[in-house]
Amino acid sequence: MTYLIIDDEPIAHKIIMEYCDMLPHLTLQKNCYNALEALEYLNTNHVDLIFLDINMPKLKGFEFLKTLTAPPKVIVTTAYSEFAIEGYELNVQDYLLKPFSFERFLKAVNRVMGSDTMTKNIASEETDTAPKRLFLRQNKSYIQVEVDRILFIEAAGNYTKIVSKTETITIREKISEIFETLPSEHFIQVHKSFAVAIRHMNKIDGNRIHIQDHAIPIGKLYKANLIKILNA
Repeated sequence: MTYLIIDDEPIAHKIIMEYCDMLPHLTLQKNCYNALEALEYLNTNHVDLIFLDINMPKLKGFEFLKTLTAPPKVIVTTAYSEFAIEGYELNVQDYLLKPFSFERFLKAVNRVMGSDTMTKNIASEETDTAPKRLFLRQNKSYIQVEVDRILFIEAAGNYTKIVSKTETITIREKISEIFETLPSEHFIQVHKSFAVAIRHMNKIDGNRIHIQDHAIPIGKLYKANLIKILNA
């Protein structure tokens, strides 16, 4: 995934680049220190993702964004919280308030990776069936997981278990935060403590979903929605 940084502060470029260097699927295309420089670059080049500051000289971040007819995915990086609503009206993927941690940065990138449009962009460089990926923090390391291999996720207190075809990863995140990063057309929450991959469901037996050798409970509040989706 190629990216562009647009920010008038050199320290912001340094931090974002250091974070991106920890994620091997991100490739820097250019550092731009004002929006006009970025416009000139984008006239002849394509990127998948922009890290965009708001308060810049010459042309503000959102003013720049409004000039683009087909903008890439955008993650806003700013010290100003009051523009968040406007940002989401412009369909930005996430809104990071400076200073932001690597964990928060990672959530924003995972959100971009989980979108359908982004998957198509990645597929153009790989194959049409290229899997979406998440980077998950486990202790002091970061593990890459292919979304297509995830069977289900399970809440375990302040932790969440991600159960895939080959392994179980336990991370210190709430299930709601992980579920938010997964493609909604492929995953469904079936219990307050469980969300499952629809494609890996083998059968539904009473109030249980069977996935390989796992039996997942179906909560009363979720059963009607599950049946509705399966019958659509």
